[in-house]
Amino acid sequence: MAGTNRRNSIDSTNSPNSPYESVDTAGNSRAVSVCMLKGGVGKSTIAVNLARQLATHDHDVLLIDLDPNGHASVGLGFDDHYHNTDEGIGEVFFDEADPTSVVYDTGYEFDILPSSEDLEQVEREIVVGDVFQPSALLKREVVEPLLGDEYDFIVTDSPAYRSRLTDNALVATSNLVLPLAPGNEAMSGLERTIERQIAPLRKHMDVDVLALVPNMLDGRIDQQTQDRQLLERLNSHNSLQDRIPNFARITDWDAVGTGDISPTPGIRDRTSITKAYGERKPLLDYDANCDQLKNFDELAHIVEAGEVVRHG
Repeated sequence: MAGTNRRNSIDSTNSPNSPYESVDTAGNSRAVSVCMLKGGVGKSTIAVNLARQLATHDHDVLLIDLDPNGHASVGLGFDDHYHNTDEGIGEVFFDEADPTSVVYDTGYEFDILPSSEDLEQVEREIVVGDVFQPSALLKREVVEPLLGDEYDFIVTDSPAYRSRLTDNALVATSNLVLPLAPGNEAMSGLERTIERQIAPLRKHMDVDVLALVPNMLDGRIDQQTQDRQLLERLNSHNSLQDRIPNFARITDWDAVGTGDISPTPGIRDRTSITKAYGERKPLLDYDANCDQLKNFDELAHIVEAGEVVRHG
């Protein structure tokens, strides 16, 4: 898909039930990392579907899977590439390979640079291979050569732990989407990410959190469930309000108590999302009528605009 004339359309998003139109980026490309120092929050699901929805907005999009677990790659049918250790991002980092040589068309209007099962070994070699700027390899070798020329947007799926790979993702993108799942450690995972990963980098560069995304919610919120607790904690912090998407924002808790709020806030856990992964497809291509697509579409709109845009 790279190199096709799809950039900066202001046509409709081509996504069912979307309240948004594509943003005219006026040539301003953007890279973004989906990251959280906690596993089980649905990072790969968000990364894949964010890339897909950006593509429906008529943008050229590259998904980079930097997670050694390879969930995004396998979830798009790139099992063989994941198990192929002969050619991957390591060759780009250390052997001067052209980054486009390890980029593939997903068949869903966006490209992927897949993960591989030897990515942890690549990570160990980063310190030796680029001792002076070990956190700038992805930016220098992949993102800078491709962003704006080949791709309008680059989405990176990052590991769920602090590492050279996560540092590379943040340095290369400087724009973050942070997923949170219900549970006792939801906010502590956010705090760890800010304290251990974002704050140190902010001493040297601008790092912008574009959106905090409550994900994988499946309980009622008119009772004291973990879903409600997560939404309450996010919506009670004044400093976080401009980072909460419209689909997760609650301003009328009385309506929540009476069950009058619709749709239920957050990205909800739907069978279609799980089945889409099993079928090796993005959600849009598995179930174009899923009610959660509008949430992924808003995330795409946030990445286009570089901020949450209030509506209604």
